[in-house]
Amino acid sequence: MKKLIFITLAIFTISLQAQNSPKAESLLNEVSSKVKGYDNMVIDFKYTLQNNAANVNQETRGDVSIKGEKYVLNLMGTTQMFDGQKIYTIIPEDEEINISTYVEEEENNITPSKMFSFYEEGYNYEMDVAQNLNGRKIQYVKLTPKDNNAEVKNILLGIDSQTKHIYNLIQTQDNDTKITITVKSFKTDQELAKNLFTFEEARYEDFYINRLD
Repeated sequence: MKKLIFITLAIFTISLQAQNSPKAESLLNEVSSKVKGYDNMVIDFKYTLQNNAANVNQETRGDVSIKGEKYVLNLMGTTQMFDGQKIYTIIPEDEEINISTYVEEEENNITPSKMFSFYEEGYNYEMDVAQNLNGRKIQYVKLTPKDNNAEVKNILLGIDSQTKHIYNLIQTQDNDTKITITVKSFKTDQELAKNLFTFEEARYEDFYINRLD
């Protein structure tokens, strides 16, 4: 689950370095600036994984609510919550909860609150094709890892030219596995429950709680 969340969310992070495309930098700055102006975001998305050689084609839906650094992510039957200090991974099927302290310096600790952060190092980028999808003009930015040993071959990030919101992304890995995430609903400044980002242990009396700290 941790790796899946890393793939699902970290691939939104982009490196903005001076040697990259000025047009791509300008577009990504617009997206980042707009997102930072929202009090919160509630996003529904479709997640697909495809590898033709291995005859694998999976599709699922997920959603995430974000406010500042806090978030609640529901994906593949698992809920992950971050209250600003600790990460709670709730697995109803196994009646298990894993609790760990978030450490920003650790490479794999990429949280949903950073999914629209465009100032992470690690990628070169350039403008790619523009397409009309479902009546919307989508401009793609191509990201290529600076690390030659990275599992990711490249990422195509699709941005709605009118709203400056992320429409979708297509990640191709070095084994030709393709992961596509498409934003189905993007709502901002919603009325969120006051306890949405609060873990209430009493609700999970029958669960095994694994404290990883």
